Parts: sequence; C-alpha cells; structure tokens
Amino acid sequence: MSLLKLRLSMIGTLALIIGVSTLILTIILTLLGVFNLILLASLVVLFNLVQWLFAPYLIDAIYRVRKLSKQENPRLHAAVEALCRKINLKTPQLMLAEIPIPNAFAYGSPIAGSRIAVTSGLLNQLDEDEVEAVIGHELGHLKHRDVQIMMIASLLPALFYYIGYSLMFSSYRSDSKERGNSLAPLIGLISIAAYWILTLLVLGLSRLREYYADQLSA
Repeated sequence: MSLLKLRLSMIGTLALIIGVSTLILTIILTLLGVFNLILLASLVVLFNLVQWLFAPYLIDAIYRVRKLSKQENPRLHAAVEALCRKINLKTPQLMLAEIPIPNAFAYGSPIAGSRIAVTSGLLNQLDEDEVEAVIGHELGHLKHRDVQIMMIASLLPALFYYIGYSLMFSSYRSDSKERGNSLAPLIGLISIAAYWILTLLVLGLSRLREYYADQLSA
C-alpha cells in the first residue's frame, strides 16, 4: 500500500467514525435531551483520561517492566538514539519487560513520558538488526502519536457503550411514564449497535496505523 493511499484510508476511516458518531449522537440528543448525555459523556471522558494518564504505571506492574540502562545494553540505546535523530523524534525511555515472549510495544502519557519496552524474549531470540527493525516500528507509533490518536478514537465507542447499557438497565428499574424513559430501551439498542460498528471501525484504524508505522520503519 502506497503512503498516499494509506494516509487517505486513515483520513477516510476517521471521517467515517466521526460522521457515524455525530449522526447517532444527534438522534440520541433529540430523544434523550442534552443534560443527561453531557453528564454521561463527561464521566466517560474523565474515566478514559485518568486511565490514559496512569496506564503506563499499570503496564509496568503487570508486565514487570523496568528501565533498561545504557550499561546493560549500550548498543541498543545507541541504535534507538540514532533512529530518533533520523526521524526527528525525542528519544523515549527504553524499558525491559522480563517475559519470555518476543514482543515490543510503545506506550506512555504526559505524566509518565514516552516509552518503548522490549521483552527479554525479543532480545534473546532475535539478532541485533532484527531488534532494531522492531524498535523502528514502535518509534513510528510514537512519531505518529498513535497512542493519543487511538485513545481519542476509542472514546466514541466507549461513550455509546455506557449510554447503551445505562439506558437498558435504567429502563427496567424505572416505572416512570415520561417520554424519555419510554424511549430508553430503543435508544439503548441504538447505542449498543453504534458501539459495535464504531469498535470495528476503530480496529480498522488501528490496523492502518500499524501499516503507517511500518512505512516509517522501512
């Protein structure tokens, strides 16, 4: 896939996600009212923001990630610094996950900073050139701000998920005959359907971002 076609595909997918979200949110606003939706949306955004800010520390704990010092692997540090200079990117923290599965991943937040983690399995099973190629791909994610973009894109499915299930459950607990409550199950079903549609689109966008990172590492 050419770089131009890849960029156009990503723009089109983002436009589709925003367009579908806007259409369905307009319908829900018409049926449900502004205040309830704004309150719920604010809670969803706040929850995801906190999750994003502190997720690196949770990842470090789950995968036993620690900083990889220059003394432990000076060649790898030098390679990362050289790649970052080449693509005009601030050098991220280089981390090591003590797990046998060969893998590498980019993550971070404004609080934790940008990080790239490699597993002990990756360092043990791949030669140095292969490891550098993998890291080049992960640097592509940081260069393209994929963590931030995917976090924002994932907010929309999450919003519809919570709208849908909160309305579905509240409709069974309420005996009110108000118009808003009588439409709650229908709005809930629409929201759940929107959640699944948008989730598929976000997964498609994620795959395109992987190809985009490959373009940079190549």
